[in-house]
Amino acid sequence: MSMPYYVAPEQAMTDRADFARKGIAKGRALVALRYEHGIVLVAENTSQSLRKVSEIYDRIAFAGVGKYNEFDQLRVAGIRSAELTGYQYSRDDVDARGLANDYAQLLGNAFTHGMKPMEVEILVAEVGVEGSHDDQIFHIMYDGTVIDRPDTCALGGESDAISNRLSNGFAEGFSLVDAIRLGVSSLSGDGRSISADSLEIAILERNGDRRCFRRLEASEVEAALQE
Repeated sequence: MSMPYYVAPEQAMTDRADFARKGIAKGRALVALRYEHGIVLVAENTSQSLRKVSEIYDRIAFAGVGKYNEFDQLRVAGIRSAELTGYQYSRDDVDARGLANDYAQLLGNAFTHGMKPMEVEILVAEVGVEGSHDDQIFHIMYDGTVIDRPDTCALGGESDAISNRLSNGFAEGFSLVDAIRLGVSSLSGDGRSISADSLEIAILERNGDRRCFRRLEASEVEAALQE
């Protein structure tokens, strides 16, 4: 009788992490950063129909990189969870922190116990009602690790370099145009440009209304990049 093949737990976790990171790196990156009146999410996305940035609830947005079918499943799960919580209790009880924790459990379980880890990184952002001190940006890794990002966040391939460019260029009180330009320049880096039709940009705007999510039209993106 042959003995089963043994892999040390440490090696198994390392192999799973490498597998997930390689899958995520194949996709195009995205960034999020605070600006004067909310949070802007900028993604490099050449598809006109498959969205990387979406609304989850009244003041909450979702973004994902990696395998589209996997992070879209998480998007749908987040919407269902938010709607159920808002219906059973109160709309005010739905927040980004709770959703980030739910996502962390799902990704952590898939990473540890699933047949394979999910090849995704996701972001959950919430714009504060009163001011920027209530804004929240959570980065959830493929293994379920949750990172609270106070001002800026980068996901996907070359995220370390993109994050450095974001952090170095960020300043309090940015206008929306300034934030969009920094996001796009951080994604493109040196020696490369990204056209407006290859960008997907949405904002969470402190506008006094219940729903704060708005997706920018291509003409608005073009105008912001040309100003």
